[in-house]
Amino acid sequence: MPDKNMIVDSLYAAADAVYRDFNSKLIPNIDKGKIIGVRTPVLRAMARDMAKSGVYKDFIHKLPHKYFEENQLHAFIISGFRDFDSAVRAVDEFLVYVDNWATCDQMSPKVFAKNTDKLLPCIKKWLRSKHVYTVRFAVLCLMRYYMNANFDTKYADMVLGIKSDEYYVNMMRAWYFATAAAKHFDLVYPYFERLDSCTRARAIQKAIESYRVSPEHKVKLRALRGNL
Repeated sequence: MPDKNMIVDSLYAAADAVYRDFNSKLIPNIDKGKIIGVRTPVLRAMARDMAKSGVYKDFIHKLPHKYFEENQLHAFIISGFRDFDSAVRAVDEFLVYVDNWATCDQMSPKVFAKNTDKLLPCIKKWLRSKHVYTVRFAVLCLMRYYMNANFDTKYADMVLGIKSDEYYVNMMRAWYFATAAAKHFDLVYPYFERLDSCTRARAIQKAIESYRVSPEHKVKLRALRGNL
């Protein structure tokens, strides 16, 4: 069974120096020396192969990883878990080591969508964390799994109630409200007035740029931006 060194060797064999330089600009908080430069489709294919072979069982428990691509593999492997309890345990173990927005946002266990009642207590726990990407992931889950027919303003209250100076937390909060504006405008419009000024401005900008927000609603948001 391959060890971590062999997995890293496989990552280097798939490296693309041009993509490495490009990706490092998108994730400026990660040391460029920890980015190998493997494209996402290749990483997803590797993760599927590791899941099928069982190699992942050792890999996901050997934390922390050194390279960004190892973290990406880890996120993609967890995303494929079919058992809810196993997925939550794996996410809980991994979240504290997540150190960038890309790994956070690309971790998306499909099994969560079918277990929103069981997931909600986990989200509430993650929201209480002091770790930036744990909180970001919690808001992301609220946006992914509680935004359609099961939407409730109590979830918007949870996002509104987050108090953070962290850029990557507040960008996710802005993304949440911009998405909610596209789906439940009348319910969430009052929240835009209550957001802190920076998050409000980002949320309005994202909503205005979205093709899913109606022209009429964009007029209201522009007026709100001009009046505050």
